[in-house]
Amino acid sequence: MTSSATAAATPEAMARYEAVIGLEVHVQLATATKIFCGCPTSFGAPPNTNVCPVCLGLPGALPVLSRAAVDLAIRGALALHCRVRPHSRFARKNYFYPDLPKGYQISQYDEPLAEGGHVDIAVEGAAKRIGVTRVHMEDDAGKSIHEGFADSDRYSYVDLNRCGTPLIEIVSEPDMRSSAEAYAYLTELKQALEFVQVSTCDMEKGHLRCDANVSVRPKGAEQLGTKAEVKNLNSFRFLKQALDYEIARQVALIESGGRVMQETRLYNPDTGETAAMRSKEQAHDYRYFPEPDLVPLEIGAAWRAEVKAAMPELPADKRARFIKEYGLREYDAQVLTATRAASEYYETAARVAGDPKTTAHWVMGELMGLLNAEGKQIAESPVRAENLGELVQRIGAGEISGKLAKEIFERMFSTGDAPSVIMEREGLKQISDAGELEGIIAEVLAGNPKQVEQYRGGKTTVINFLVGQAMRATRGQADVAAVTTLLKRKLRPEDLC
Repeated sequence: MTSSATAAATPEAMARYEAVIGLEVHVQLATATKIFCGCPTSFGAPPNTNVCPVCLGLPGALPVLSRAAVDLAIRGALALHCRVRPHSRFARKNYFYPDLPKGYQISQYDEPLAEGGHVDIAVEGAAKRIGVTRVHMEDDAGKSIHEGFADSDRYSYVDLNRCGTPLIEIVSEPDMRSSAEAYAYLTELKQALEFVQVSTCDMEKGHLRCDANVSVRPKGAEQLGTKAEVKNLNSFRFLKQALDYEIARQVALIESGGRVMQETRLYNPDTGETAAMRSKEQAHDYRYFPEPDLVPLEIGAAWRAEVKAAMPELPADKRARFIKEYGLREYDAQVLTATRAASEYYETAARVAGDPKTTAHWVMGELMGLLNAEGKQIAESPVRAENLGELVQRIGAGEISGKLAKEIFERMFSTGDAPSVIMEREGLKQISDAGELEGIIAEVLAGNPKQVEQYRGGKTTVINFLVGQAMRATRGQADVAAVTTLLKRKLRPEDLC
């Protein structure tokens, strides 16, 4: 950063302060329709086509709460270890903005859906628990478009397709002390919500949006400093950069005798800086009052139990199980549980293979390598998990060598066929029969008299060259152990003793 604020925040000054960070994360629920009407939530529709009188706020139109949205909201709250309240209520959050046609947002205020959860993170090997204050439901606003049109210098355009899209807002405790901790928190939160299929969390489509509340205080102090809210954090990288800048800005301001203002600031990725947007609103500015068109939301024990019973294993639990049950390294377990699709693919393949460690290496190495090269996700893999498991099983059974397996795998990736089909069709199988190998060994020895003499003269490392020649002659299909034994028998039988 090149701004005067960050330049003035010397390492010595930064060392005297600690940051206090809380995140507000808005997550679009993965429903087919909006929260209070039947309009679709599909992304990319022509502007102002996914709308109706309810989401446009036209007079006389009444909202009807979506059961599917509540189910996903409960699931998200449980994934974050929150207590789902048996009684919650919607409220009107009043403010005026062109993309909010009702003139208010339907949200939850003093009676939210869920409270008191947590997200466990680890930064540089240090574990920490970040509290989740609350999870509440609300509808989204539309989208104001300020650029991209010939007259954008004079007008803003409004697309109301997003109006009424169901959201949950997840408010953390101010427990984070660095941009690295905030990054780790958002990563874990996103992963958990994706795992339980609450949301796709696609930041490019606005399915996950994050605002940060940031303040600084002298180290050891208990009183909180004045916070600024930073918006426009639409990527993990921007979150980290914006927090680093804002922390340094506040430290520099205090050190120079200034005072941090309670305000909303926007992060500019082009400059790497935050800039003042408006003074920070207080709750009373929104004039919250109970939504008169919706009855209170009652969630009984049976409803909560039904949602919980349908939830999959959470990623943190799955990581711990992979380490304990399959003997995986922590790093490998993290990679293989990065997405639900990856974890399910791996477990299916490992079950067929009967060798979880070797399967992990193949999934993270050969499979992910080819997928990354083609820009694909594991859910798009042309190699079925059962087929990869079969390949690993055949390696373990000694039917094919590792080199031959890689050749077969490449054909599996390009065709989608099972290894057995490819091996049968192309005659790819390991040659371990001594009778078949005898002629090949004879040719190798006859064609490399110099190396034969060197071996018999005591330079035993030459055996590796001769084995390589035999493998080349068989296109990698020869059993390495059998080839090595036969070569030694032909060259110096005493080496087998």
